[in-house]
Amino acid sequence: MKSASHGKHISAVEVTNISPHGFWLLVQDREVFASFKNFPWFRDASIDELTNVELPSPHHLYWPALDVDLAVDSLDRPERYPLVSQARPKRPKPVERTRSPAKSRRPKGRRG
Repeated sequence: MKSASHGKHISAVEVTNISPHGFWLLVQDREVFASFKNFPWFRDASIDELTNVELPSPHHLYWPALDVDLAVDSLDRPERYPLVSQARPKRPKPVERTRSPAKSRRPKGRRG
């Protein structure tokens, strides 16, 4: 008996694994590795930012939250793409919480 097909892939690209050294992408039925050494702007990205990836054309990847565009070929042959951006995504600074001045507590005088 032959199993029925489970259907068509709805995404042509997805992040399959993340490690301290980089992350794996499944791009059109093949897996490729993006090293943080070769692609440093992904190092500080959140998981949501990293996994939000699109394949607008067969040879082009785009991360909208990070505004990063990559040629798929650059993942296979990073040495052919020697220009590496040193820019890091701008992150909002954490809001500093200021303490309100402690209310002075005066001992209540006793009336006698």
